Amino acid sequence: MSERFHWDQLPAELRAVVEERAGEVTGIAPVDEGLNCSLAVVIRTRGDGPLFLKGVRSSDPAGLDGLRCEERVNELVRGVGPAVRHRFESDGWRCLAFAHVEGRHVDYEPGTGDLDALTRTARRMYELPAPRVALPGLADRFAAHLRPGEADALRGTHLLHTDTNPHNVLIGASGDAYVVDWAMPALGPAWVDAAYLATWLMTYGHAPEDALAWLSGLPHWREADRTAVEAFVNVTCRSWTARVGEKDALLGNAHFRHLLDATRR
Repeated sequence: MSERFHWDQLPAELRAVVEERAGEVTGIAPVDEGLNCSLAVVIRTRGDGPLFLKGVRSSDPAGLDGLRCEERVNELVRGVGPAVRHRFESDGWRCLAFAHVEGRHVDYEPGTGDLDALTRTARRMYELPAPRVALPGLADRFAAHLRPGEADALRGTHLLHTDTNPHNVLIGASGDAYVVDWAMPALGPAWVDAAYLATWLMTYGHAPEDALAWLSGLPHWREADRTAVEAFVNVTCRSWTARVGEKDALLGNAHFRHLLDATRR
């Protein structure tokens, strides 16, 4: 995890540039979630109201790559993710200021009332335009765990987020769900993000049959190729097992294997 900086720890030149463009900063609220940036803070400004300010130091090449990638896809994810309002580069820092989503993290547990918002957002993610920028393929993320033929099965041209954990999905005041932190997108089959959402529902207590019933209501899942889903499930399970060990991977892998049940219907 990157070392986190507070607003008052930033170089004076950078703070001045932010206030010159966005207006005087009148309030600050740190954001603890996220692993790929050194600065994550909500600032309230006199000019542009609340903004989410995210930044990395120029000496952090991995962080810079992620921030630049997030900037490149921002136009494509409008309506799903918040818009970039300002870009700053000053005194060894690069930052993006996003429109702030006033709300809370999604609650994936049964009965919370967030499922309708997730359905609307999953449909909007399916409708995202094809990227015109170079992005890694989904198979690239699993390169160390692929078996023959699986890379081809995971090919696709759809823009994927791939990490819809609860910290990356916000429920706004309007009741809509927004997906944030597009620093590590990938290209792949259109149904992949919906499949990830279904496994998160299972992780937080939905019965597999209920999560799969929700998933089967999405048109892009109904178009999923069985061979591609098998490749996705198998390589994901291998990757997770290698990361946490066979015992700790059992439950998470079981959620992914339930996806195969939905392709038999």
